[in-house]
Amino acid sequence: MNQRFYSLDVFRGATVALMILVNNPGSWSHIFPPLEHAPWHGVTPTDLVFPFFLFAVGNALAFVMPKLDAAGEAAFWKKIIKRSLLIFFIGVFLNWFPFIKYNTEGLLVAKPFENLRIFGVLQRIAVCYFFASVIIHYLKVRGSFVAGMIILLLYWFLCVAANPADPFSLTGWFGTNIDKALLGENHMYKGEGLAFDPEGLMNSFAAIVQVILGYLVGNYIIQKGKTAEMLNGLFVAGCVLVFAGLFWSMAFPLNKKIWTSSYTIYTSGLAVIILSVMIYLIEFKGRKGLLSRFFDVFGKNALFIFAMSGLIPRTMGLIRISNGVTDEGKAKFLNPLSWFYEHLCKPVFSSDPRIGSFIYAVCFIAMMWFLAWVLDKKKIYIKV
Repeated sequence: MNQRFYSLDVFRGATVALMILVNNPGSWSHIFPPLEHAPWHGVTPTDLVFPFFLFAVGNALAFVMPKLDAAGEAAFWKKIIKRSLLIFFIGVFLNWFPFIKYNTEGLLVAKPFENLRIFGVLQRIAVCYFFASVIIHYLKVRGSFVAGMIILLLYWFLCVAANPADPFSLTGWFGTNIDKALLGENHMYKGEGLAFDPEGLMNSFAAIVQVILGYLVGNYIIQKGKTAEMLNGLFVAGCVLVFAGLFWSMAFPLNKKIWTSSYTIYTSGLAVIILSVMIYLIEFKGRKGLLSRFFDVFGKNALFIFAMSGLIPRTMGLIRISNGVTDEGKAKFLNPLSWFYEHLCKPVFSSDPRIGSFIYAVCFIAMMWFLAWVLDKKKIYIKV
């Protein structure tokens, strides 16, 4: 029984909207704590967004995998390789775009490839989609569950075995040295003050399982249909996963940046609980209002809208608006988006700059929603 679940579309759309919100504050120096990532161990609301999206990727796989399986081996491999490479290289494109930048003298120069970050959010989605699809295709439901648990345990073992004295710290985690050897320091993220990539190769192991768990939940929903048994089973499973993740975190801390196995289990459990509540309200109680329609629009062009949320600010960064001079007498410039923040959002509550920064993020979300709404209105759905 392959019924349509509107709540899954709303869940995916809400996740995309929140991803855009937390990635586009007016100022990275002025953010409310819930909209920041945990410094290292721990989970904030922002740390739930990316795993929820990978979980939603798995949900979607549950609906398309039967068609891929039926199409045969050649069609299966062609589809997943093409889609994975496309998503991956869109991510690389966004990291490099717009290929030029202003130097300290205010001149446009090329952005060198030797300093290009290879990985990122879209690249992780591509990697997880590819490996999860292969595992699910060949091992089916039960085999995928077993494989997922083995991957989580193996990742835990690798972390501890590689550095028993300090396995889960920024400098002690084993994956950084492997990422450096394979990618090169110049091609890695340096936001932590050193070469460490939170979307690198080695911390993708447990993230792949996030997609597998999303698939298993999606398959369960399809098999059970819109029944009380499905809803009750979903909610109980979510609670069990949350408890298991918290229990495991006593030995393997919750950590997004190295994407620990406990973090995968815990965040998947929260996703299942939230999804079960949404299914109850939307599918069983029929509560479809402005909020559900708002998020649904994002879900219909999810990856495209997310890509545009990165493309637009980078494009705007090439436009310079004069904004006075520095203390040293040098000209200051803003791009159109930063001008909007500095002159319209920031002054609204000068006593707390976090409010202006949040207002900017909300306005940016509204702009992206309008783009998504126009595409939906014209029945334009850009599939990646």
